Amino acid sequence: MATKSILKDVVIRSKPLAVNFINALENAKGKASKDVKINRKVSDIKGDALREMFKK
Repeated sequence: MATKSILKDVVIRSKPLAVNFINALENAKGKASKDVKINRKVSDIKGDALREMFKK
């Protein structure tokens, strides 16, 4: 995720939208992220190998 998108200001101009936003934040506060289990081999490719992978 780009840092610039995190640092933008949010302007909420109507009360119902503000209430919905606060409710969403309060609801998300108590939820934890799930652990991710990787079941496939993962490797990094760069440069020529990446070009070769997407070559037609």
